[in-house]
This record gives sequence, structure tokens and C-alpha cells, in this order.
Amino acid sequence: MTRKVFILEILLTVVALATIAIAYPRLPATIPVHWDMQGRPNGFGPPWLQFLFGPGFMALIMLLTWMLPWLSPKNFQIETFRATYGQIMFLFFGLMTYIAAMMIWPALGYALDTGRAIIGGVCLLLALMGNVLGKVRRNFFIGIRTPWTLASERVWNATHRFAGKVWVATGLMGLAFAVADAKGWPLYILLAGALAPVLYSLIYYKQLERRGEL
Repeated sequence: MTRKVFILEILLTVVALATIAIAYPRLPATIPVHWDMQGRPNGFGPPWLQFLFGPGFMALIMLLTWMLPWLSPKNFQIETFRATYGQIMFLFFGLMTYIAAMMIWPALGYALDTGRAIIGGVCLLLALMGNVLGKVRRNFFIGIRTPWTLASERVWNATHRFAGKVWVATGLMGLAFAVADAKGWPLYILLAGALAPVLYSLIYYKQLERRGEL
């Protein structure tokens, strides 16, 4: 992650912190913090949770961005795909920023289907990550980390090329369903997009194993 991106993330975190602090006196005694598969709020908590779900998680993403390369063991270093790693972590940071905004807006009394907005943001994140997933190299923190991908670099690379295409397709499809307000369907599509690469890695590994190519 470049210095400019890191500075931008710090500024966005400070803005989120300041926004919530200014708006805090106007927040109700309880705010929605969880939504069901139909996008309806089914969990509530005190307003101070806005600080945790907003700037708290944003700061955590920044910390992980710097810590994970240092924690990576030999032969699984993140340094082998540093630029792609930075892009992925910034996408996660962007999602946290977006979720923080979507949560505080209705808490201030403005009309917004928060559950639908958040699932739409997750679908968009999946599609954007799919565009760079094929560049992720074998590691323990980012990507499709199954026993079969971690055991074979060939399986890892093939699985991530496949997953990249699947994530772009399912992410855009889920986003379309979220915009169309098709209750529940975006989550089913996201689940399919997450499970398909896992199954692919198992099947491809077993094929190579039978052919003695591992």
C-alpha cells in the first residue's frame, strides 16, 4: 500500500469519526445493527456501536494491511503480489467506509433501505475483487484458502483464475437483484459464488492426483 493510499485511509477514518461524533446527540437510543435475508432489521444496539462499525473497523483494516505481510511465513509471502494485495485491502477499506455511511444515514432519521444497500455494496465488492483475484499468489490470508489450493501452487492459480470469473459474474448478478429489490436472492447468489471455487479446487486437485501430476 502506497503512502498516498495510507494517508487517504487515515483521512477517511478521521472524517468518519468526526461525522459520527457530531451526529451522536441526534442518534436514537437504539440503532439497527443487523438485518435478515429479506433486508429487514432484526438486531439493535446502543448508538456507540456506530464508532465500532465505522472508524473502528476502518482502523482494523489499516492495521491488518500493514501486519499481514510481516506475519506471512516463508514461501507464502504477500510480497509476491504486493500491488494486488494493496488493491484488495483498499477495497475492503472502501466497503467499511460505505457500510459506516449506510448505517448512520437512517439512524439520523433519513429514509434508506440499509440492508439492501449494504448487500448491494458487498456484491459490488465481490465483482471488483474478481477482477484482480487471478493475480493473488499462494498465501494464508487472502484468496481461496482450501487444503487443496494451499497444497498445490498449480491448483491455487487455476482456482483463482476460475474464482475471478465467478466472482465478477455473481457479484454483478447479485447487485442487479439488490437494485431490483429481489429479497433474499443476492445472498443466495453470493453463497453460490463463494462455494463454487471451493468445489472447483477439490475437483481439480483430485484430477491432478489421479494423473500423478501433483
